[in-house]
Amino acid sequence: MSIKRSGMIAIVGRPNVGKSTLTNALVGEKIAIVTNKPQTTRNRICAVLDRGESQFVFMDTPGLHKARTRLGDYMVNVVKESVADVDAVMLLVEPIPNVGGPEAELIGRIKGLNAPAVLVINKIDTVKKEELLAVIQAYQEVHDFQAVVPISAKNGEGIQELLDVLEAYLPEGPQLFPDGMITDQPERQVCAEIIREKLLLCLDKEIPHGTAVEIGKFSERTDSGIIDIDATIYCEKASHKGIIIGKNGSMLKKISSMARKDIEAFMGAKVFLETWVKVKENWRDNVNFIHDVGYRDD
Repeated sequence: MSIKRSGMIAIVGRPNVGKSTLTNALVGEKIAIVTNKPQTTRNRICAVLDRGESQFVFMDTPGLHKARTRLGDYMVNVVKESVADVDAVMLLVEPIPNVGGPEAELIGRIKGLNAPAVLVINKIDTVKKEELLAVIQAYQEVHDFQAVVPISAKNGEGIQELLDVLEAYLPEGPQLFPDGMITDQPERQVCAEIIREKLLLCLDKEIPHGTAVEIGKFSERTDSGIIDIDATIYCEKASHKGIIIGKNGSMLKKISSMARKDIEAFMGAKVFLETWVKVKENWRDNVNFIHDVGYRDD
């Protein structure tokens, strides 16, 4: 079926509101990494969904927070630039009946755009239905949203209704991405992000936020189709390196094994993954290094 409408839709919201879970739910594939820690997403991730004669291009953005490092500055700029030139914006919020600081700041940006804005209330599985009225009222008082859609990104409730609403804002025109493409992220970048997700899941406190993953070797064996991946995990302190590796390498084995399973599912092939851990002090304030590990301004 040929695509007759296509457009870009930004997903914005505070850290940990469920933007990446929603992105994955919308396209039915794991593209964005998901953990219960804030600021999991660092890059803007495009997820592509072809539905009937429409192509949706969703932009999952980092949560809006106060930046404390050069990496933090970069993440905040990604959010600002993502809402600049889109066909619609989804403001994703929790079912709380007052408008918080990050939401007010994002609404301020949305007011400056000509794009329609849809209020998406996530996590409705955690409240009673009648409690949503107060949430809707609080937001409608500060901005005239074109539509309000309650959803649960986690269990898929309201996702099809949300797509129905968003479809109306897609302009007529040819598709922006080729058939079968579900993300604009290079495969090696997705693999690096999957490893970083496992670091976030397995490690405590601040350590995983101070990690970055760089993929070196990324090649397919001609005889067997097995994909060989070499990954270097960078951390900020020698003491962190010891924790990431664990006793007799047990933690690194666990992280690598979990990552390999997800990478195999994403690549649709057997994967041989080798991981190393290196210390790179204060890398989050090193602009050149931030670019080297895949966080770019373009």
